Amino acid sequence: MYTSVMTYLELEKTSLELKHKALLFETGMERFETGSLKEYKSHVLVISGIRRCGKSTFLHQYVKRLGRDFFYLNFDDLRLSEFTPDDYPLLDALIQKTDCSLLFFDEIQSAPKWELYVRQKLDEQYQVVVTGSNASLLGRELGTKLTGRHITKELFPFSYREFCRFKDIEEGEKSFMLYSKTGGFPEYVKTENPDILPSLINDILYRDIAARYSVRDVASLKNLFVFLLSNCGNLISPSRLTQILGVKSPSTVLDYLSYFETSYMLSLVPFFSWSQKSQQLHPKKVYAVDTSLIHAASRSYTKDEGHLLENIVFTELRRLSADIHYFSDKDSCECDFVVNAKGENPGLPHPLLIQVCTELNIENRKREVNGLLRAVHFFTADDSSKGSVPFESPIFKPFSVILTLNTEDTIITEGFEISVLPVWKFFGSSTFSPIQ
Repeated sequence: MYTSVMTYLELEKTSLELKHKALLFETGMERFETGSLKEYKSHVLVISGIRRCGKSTFLHQYVKRLGRDFFYLNFDDLRLSEFTPDDYPLLDALIQKTDCSLLFFDEIQSAPKWELYVRQKLDEQYQVVVTGSNASLLGRELGTKLTGRHITKELFPFSYREFCRFKDIEEGEKSFMLYSKTGGFPEYVKTENPDILPSLINDILYRDIAARYSVRDVASLKNLFVFLLSNCGNLISPSRLTQILGVKSPSTVLDYLSYFETSYMLSLVPFFSWSQKSQQLHPKKVYAVDTSLIHAASRSYTKDEGHLLENIVFTELRRLSADIHYFSDKDSCECDFVVNAKGENPGLPHPLLIQVCTELNIENRKREVNGLLRAVHFFTADDSSKGSVPFESPIFKPFSVILTLNTEDTIITEGFEISVLPVWKFFGSSTFSPIQ
C-alpha cells in the first residue's frame, strides 16, 4: 500500500542535503515580490499563481533570505500520485528525522486533506510555506480550516521590469514590443522553446481542470479557451458564448469560465457599478494572464495590437490590485480600467483611471478623452443622494492617464489633467509614475 510513496520519501531523505545546496545557490533572478515577504511563524504563508510562473524558485529565494535549513516536498510529482491521508505519518517521520522546523510544500492542492495536515504542523510549531495553482481550492480549504492562520501572496509571470532585468536589456519601446510577444513565463523567456507554452496549456486544461472537475467534453473546454484567447479585451457573456460554441447551457460555460479563472489562465473584469446586481447583469471583459498564451493558442490570424496592449496593461495592473473594473455609461463612453475604486491600496490613486490605445490621433482622441472624462465626472460628482456613491464614501481623487506605445503628452480639459504616457514608461522604473 505504501511502497511507491515510501520509496519516494526515502529518495527525498537521501537527497535532502544535496537538494539544499542546489536550491540555495540556484535561485535565479530574485523577484520583486520577495522583498515584501517577512518571516511568518504563526501563519501559513501561501504562494499562489499559475503553473510555471516561478513559484518554486520564489520559495527558494525566500528560504535563501531566511538562511535556514528546510524540508521540501513537491506534491505534484507523479510518484506521489497515489498519496493518501494514510501516508501522512510517513511524511511526519521523515520530517522528524531531518530535524527541520521550516517546511515547504509545492502544489499543495494535489494532496488530499492537505489543509488538515498543514494546520497540524502549524499547531506543532512548524513554520509552513506552501504553493498552489488553483485559487478556488486553496481559498476554500484555507477558509474552512485555516481561517485567520494564513497569509496569501499571489505570483504572476515576469512583469515588464522583471523581463528587462532578466534579459539585461534597456526599458523602451523596442524591449516592450519584445515583451509583448515573449511574455513573462520564466522558462520560456530563458529558452524560447516553442514547446513550453502548448505543454503548459495542455497541463492546465487536462490535468488541473478536466481531470479535477470531471469534465467529459474536453473538446468544448479547449475550444472555449482558444476562443477567449482570440478575443482578449472584448466583452463576453455566457449566453452568447453558448450560441457561438454550441455548448449545451450557459451554466456549463459559467463553470468553464470559473475553472479558467481559478487556474489563473484568464481573468474576467466586471463592469463598474456600486450595485453588485448591476455588475452581474453586464457582460465582462476577458484577459489572459500573459500575452504569450495569446500568441501560442489564439486562432486569430491578425493580432489586434490594441487589445494586446490592453492585455499587457491589465496584467501589470493585476499585480498591483484585484480591484479592477471597466467603466461605461448610458452613452457607451467607455474607460478601459478603473483600478482601486474602493481605495484599499494606499499605494495607488483612488481611483486610477486608464485608457489604452496604440496611438493617440485625430480619429480616436475625442473618444479616448471623453471616456476618461465621463469616468472622472462619475467619481467626482456629488451624487450620493441619488445612490451613485455609497454612504460614507471617501473623497475621490482620480488620476487619469492614456497609455500608448510611444506618445507622451499632457491634456488639460474641463478643469482636469490627463497624462499621456508610453505604457513601458508608466510601468517601467526610469520615470516617476503614480504606481512606483
